[in-house]
Amino acid sequence: MKSTTSKCQGNQTSITEFILLGFGNLPQLQTLLFLLFLVIYIVTVAGNVLIIAVVVADQHLHTPMYFFLGNLSFLETCYTSTILPKVLASLQTGDRTISFSGCIVQFYIFGSLASTECLLLSVMSYDRYLAICKPLHYAALMNGRFCLQLTACSWVSGFLAPLPTMLLTSQLTFCSPSEVDHFFCDLSPVIKLACSDTFMLEIYAFVLCSILTLPPFLWTLLSYVSIITTILRIPSTTRRQKAFSTCSSHLIVVTIFYGTLVIVYLLSSFDALKDLNKVFSVFYGVLTPLVNPLIYSLRNKKVKEALRKIITGYFLSFARNQIFLANI
Repeated sequence: MKSTTSKCQGNQTSITEFILLGFGNLPQLQTLLFLLFLVIYIVTVAGNVLIIAVVVADQHLHTPMYFFLGNLSFLETCYTSTILPKVLASLQTGDRTISFSGCIVQFYIFGSLASTECLLLSVMSYDRYLAICKPLHYAALMNGRFCLQLTACSWVSGFLAPLPTMLLTSQLTFCSPSEVDHFFCDLSPVIKLACSDTFMLEIYAFVLCSILTLPPFLWTLLSYVSIITTILRIPSTTRRQKAFSTCSSHLIVVTIFYGTLVIVYLLSSFDALKDLNKVFSVFYGVLTPLVNPLIYSLRNKKVKEALRKIITGYFLSFARNQIFLANI
């Protein structure tokens, strides 16, 4: 651990590096955890990149629903890339240190992506609401320009809102011991190490989290109440199933995201449950980006058809090239 010569609170020294404790209390499982997280990272990135490629390549998927899905997949790729490379490096090398600036940047990017996901999921629910509850006006309301505006607003708002939190945190004085009891730099375990006043930061962070999570969640909830009510009124069983299938994948993703989010931040206030908090943080920050492409690819017929076309086209092209080379 590096330290400076300045002092803060008694004989504690101001620190310039943090130590991410992560899963250090399970040394016998380090290799297994490395392999597990490596597989998760590869599958997550590959799955989300594949969905982006399918959405871009297939003309039938150039609709608002799949445009938002492509954005969500890109976000999930960034999400998992913010956490897992550092986790993998620490498991492989045993070096669990992270610089002060690196820690601040990591929690800012992670928080910004989480904020953006809340907003993007609410946008996707609004898209499904218009498609199912206002089908005659859907094409006019959800046009290309409006889709771009909604998406840009989600990304810009998601990254601008946590900026004051990052700036306030960077102004804090952190003292020894510099051990962050987590596997990445989340705000709550980091500010517990501060030896300067964190009252204003905690108030701002609480207000910010409330604004960025509660309204989008309520909007999503109200959208799905309207959607389910409308679907139940459809007389045809076939049309009812088709309507529900178009939003069931998104509903599952929303449930997983908000469910784990609530559990993680409820558990973070109980020191006795900090190990359990790490487990649910894995679900929230690592497994959620993994299951999203699986849910959309396995439950969405258009995505499966597009995947089948791309894979079939690739093998046909490969076979033709081999035949051509064999005849030369």
